[in-house]
Amino acid sequence: MKKCHIAPLACLGALLGTGLGAAPNTADHTVHVVIPGESIQAAVDAARPGDTVLLARGIHHASVDITTPGLTLKGMGRGTVLRPAAGTSTTTAPSAAPDTPSGAAGCAAAGNGICVGGTKDHNIDGVTIASLTVTGFPKTGVYANYADRLTVRNVTAAENGVWGIATEHSRRGLFLANTARDNGDAGLFLANTVTQEQGAADTEGTVVARNRLEGNRIGVTVRRLRNLTVKGNHLTGNCAAVFVVGDENKPKAGSVTVRGNRIERNNKSCPKTARLDALQGSGIVVTGADDNLITHNVIRDNVGTSPLSGGIVVFKSFVGTTSERNRISGNLLEGNSPADLVNTDPGQGNTFQDNHCASSLPAGLC
Repeated sequence: MKKCHIAPLACLGALLGTGLGAAPNTADHTVHVVIPGESIQAAVDAARPGDTVLLARGIHHASVDITTPGLTLKGMGRGTVLRPAAGTSTTTAPSAAPDTPSGAAGCAAAGNGICVGGTKDHNIDGVTIASLTVTGFPKTGVYANYADRLTVRNVTAAENGVWGIATEHSRRGLFLANTARDNGDAGLFLANTVTQEQGAADTEGTVVARNRLEGNRIGVTVRRLRNLTVKGNHLTGNCAAVFVVGDENKPKAGSVTVRGNRIERNNKSCPKTARLDALQGSGIVVTGADDNLITHNVIRDNVGTSPLSGGIVVFKSFVGTTSERNRISGNLLEGNSPADLVNTDPGQGNTFQDNHCASSLPAGLC
């Protein structure tokens, strides 16, 4: 590991000499450079708030646990790859992520590649994960718990056993320009918690923007959350593109804006699970959630025979909770089946206005 304080010109020269060329901009912070075969965890443990751990191109066989606020873990693009260490199973995913993985060994044992771990009493603030590929982990590529202002950008999360990028108990996140493909469940999974029954959590403005989500079971799952925006993403080749999911707990899920996304040909077939019916051909599904805005999306050629198939589907939740006061407006829908717009929810106040579409169930929504 090379350790460079930002101010000295000698540091910049050394980085350029190794082909890394970092150009830090704050005199107090340090860049810790890790080449393949060196310990990422040792560099992370040595870093202070505001430091950057810079991973050189190549394959790093490691998991890493981040508990330092304000830390940046950054690669040099898709050519910087994190894979499981030798001997780590990539076929059997643990049933749930732990609340506080302990170091790289704990992160790896839980089936994850990169873990950002705060606690119930102390969120970890301001961590950035950027410009790298994380692939082949039995559970999650990037997993964050109790994170505040987490940024994940330009990350490729591919072929992980459950989720590509996932958060619990987190708020004010930014997920920007990532690629999540061919993960076992959701490419991006954002939830209050997966281990307890709780009401929806307020994310205080989390944004999911300009990501490409392809070949997953579900592109983006927003589960039991409020106050979140999903905008400008491209979702294709998944079994379902976007799920906004709530249940009977209070407060209810909702107040999610899904705006300006391209949602095309999400026709992969996925079998039934304990939580969901079989999936195929679902564009945007709202179930058990209130006060959402679904607007100005382009939704084409999502075709399937699941109860959740269709362009935009408002569906009574599997635990019997209705969806209410959702606004579906200004969307362009073409070639979706069984219909462009589907409303099977008896909830009150759901409105369909100014959508360009050809078919609906029941008739009259277009």
